[in-house]
Amino acid sequence: MDSLKPKPDTAHLLDDLQSIRDLLDEDLLPPLLTETLGADDILLLSEIVTLEEDEQEPHPAPSPPSLEQSLHTEAQLILQEVVDDFLPQIEAELKRRLETRLERLLALRHA
Repeated sequence: MDSLKPKPDTAHLLDDLQSIRDLLDEDLLPPLLTETLGADDILLLSEIVTLEEDEQEPHPAPSPPSLEQSLHTEAQLILQEVVDDFLPQIEAELKRRLETRLERLLALRHA
């Protein structure tokens, strides 16, 4: 049988929320959209974060590959795909020709 649990007293939760609200100081809240900020009120990143001496110069970004390099890479990939597609046929033809040549050479030797 299910027993109904009594609902917890929520009055203490409301009291806790009110005490948290009272603790918050209005000065700590962000400015409203209707308030204006002066240029001196906004901090710059350089005022907050300081870099070490070796980090002062930004590292250059790697240059993107040139069009010629990209085309060369793509051509190599296409060539490899063609070779992979025709490799079984090439192997079969080589095997057939080698067997034919071997038979002729063996026939000449026995003659």
